[in-house]
Amino acid sequence: MRDGAVSGADTPEPFEGPDRPEHPDHPEEAGTGTPEGAAVPRIPMPRSSIEDTGEPLPDPPPPEPVVPLVLEHRVLKSLLGAWALAACSAEESAAVEDHLGDCGPCAQEALRLRDAVGLLHPEESLDLDPGLRTRVLESCLGRRPPRIPVPEWAVPYDAETARLDALLQDIGDSEWHAPVRLRWFEENGPVSRKTTVAGVIAHLLAVDGLVGLALGLDDPLGPDTKSPRDPSQRTEAYWRASYFPPTRAVRGPWREQTHEVIRTVSFAGGGSGRLPVPYGTVALPGPDPDSDAGADGVQRIELPLRDSMVDRAFECWIHAGDIADAVDYPYAPPAPRHLHRMIDLAARMLPGTLADRRRSGLAAPSRGLVAAGAPGRSLRLEIEGLGGGEWFIPLDSPAASASAEQEVAHVALDGVEFCRLAAGHVSPEEAAAGQDGDREAIRDVLFAAASLSRM
Repeated sequence: MRDGAVSGADTPEPFEGPDRPEHPDHPEEAGTGTPEGAAVPRIPMPRSSIEDTGEPLPDPPPPEPVVPLVLEHRVLKSLLGAWALAACSAEESAAVEDHLGDCGPCAQEALRLRDAVGLLHPEESLDLDPGLRTRVLESCLGRRPPRIPVPEWAVPYDAETARLDALLQDIGDSEWHAPVRLRWFEENGPVSRKTTVAGVIAHLLAVDGLVGLALGLDDPLGPDTKSPRDPSQRTEAYWRASYFPPTRAVRGPWREQTHEVIRTVSFAGGGSGRLPVPYGTVALPGPDPDSDAGADGVQRIELPLRDSMVDRAFECWIHAGDIADAVDYPYAPPAPRHLHRMIDLAARMLPGTLADRRRSGLAAPSRGLVAAGAPGRSLRLEIEGLGGGEWFIPLDSPAASASAEQEVAHVALDGVEFCRLAAGHVSPEEAAAGQDGDREAIRDVLFAAASLSRM
C-alpha cells in the first residue's frame, strides 16, 4: 500500500460510522471510508471544530483554590517588600493579603511600599521619542549606506518636516481650523498675526518656496507672484490668493515640496551648500562700510543654501510648536545636534543684526570701529543644556575678531530658551538666565537676538 493503489477483491470493505476501529500501526488506513478502487488517503481528514457544530462549548475547569500559607507575623512583615514588587508566589501573596486585613501597622507599611514602587516605575509617555526616527535611520544607513546621501546640513530640515508631518497626521479635520497666533519681534516690541493651523502650513509652504526657487523648482505661488523673494509678502500673497481659508488640503503640496527639496539637494551633493538663497531686500537709513548694500542704499538679504536649510528647519520646529500649543499636543525640541546647528546659525547672524539695529538707531553707538579681523570688544554667549556651547559675539563691528581676551560681557541661556528668543516667542527682558558685565552690550545683543525673528 506504499502507493495506495489497489482494486477489486483485494480491497477490504471499509468501516463506516463511529464504530470504525483505529489502526495505530497503519495510520494511512485510519479515517473515513474510500470508494472502491480509490486511493486510501495517507493523511487523516481534518476534524471539525466544536465551534462549527452548534453544540455548547464545555465549561472551563474551575481555578484551583489558593490556600494561604500559615506564617508568623515577622515572616509576613519581611514579605511586604516582595509583595509590593509582585515578586511573591500566589500562596505567599494570599497569606500577606489576609494578614493585611487584620494588622493595621503592616497595612500602612504595605501602602507606603506600594507608593514607593510607583516612584520606581514612572509612567512612560505614549508619544514616540523625537530622536527615535534619527536613531533608526542611522542604524539602517550604518548597515547599508545610501547611494545618494542627504547632506549633513540638510538633515535637520528632513527631520523637522517629518516630525511636523507626523503631528499633522494625528489631528482631526476640525483642528485644522484651530486658531494660531504667529509671533515675532520688530524693532523694540512683539508683533503677532492670527491665523489657523492650515494657515501656518500655508506660510511654511510659501517661505520654503524660496529654497525651491534657488534650486530651480516651481514656485508654489505661481509665476505671477509679486515680490517673490520677501517671506512676509509671499505669505500674504498666498493667503490672499486663496478663495477660501486654507484647509487640510494644503498639507499635500507642503509635504511634496519638502520631499522635492530634500531630493534635489541630495542629488546636487554637498557642494550645493554654497548656493545663495535670496530673502528679499531691506532699506538702510545710512551708509555703512561694513554692509553689503548697493549704491541705492538697499541691502540684499541672502543666506547660503546650507544655512538656509537650517533656518527652514528652525522655522518648521517653531511653527510646529505653535500648532501643538493650539491643538494641545505634546511636542519635544529637536535632537541636540540639530538644535546646536540652529543655535550656531543664530549666533553667527547676531553681529550683522546688531549692526543693522545700530544703523537704525535701535542700539547703542559703537564705542570704537576696528578693521576687519582686528580684535574688538566681545560678548560671551554661553548656551546651556541641549545643543549648548560658547560663542563670542563682536560688539563694535561685525567683521571684528571676537575672543575671550576682549570679553566685556557674559550672558548664559538655556538652548531652547535662546531659540524661543530668536523666534520672538520670549521677550529679551525675560530671556537671560545669567548676566555679567556691560549691561548696555547685553541688552543690545539680546534685542538683536529677538530681531532675528520674522513671521
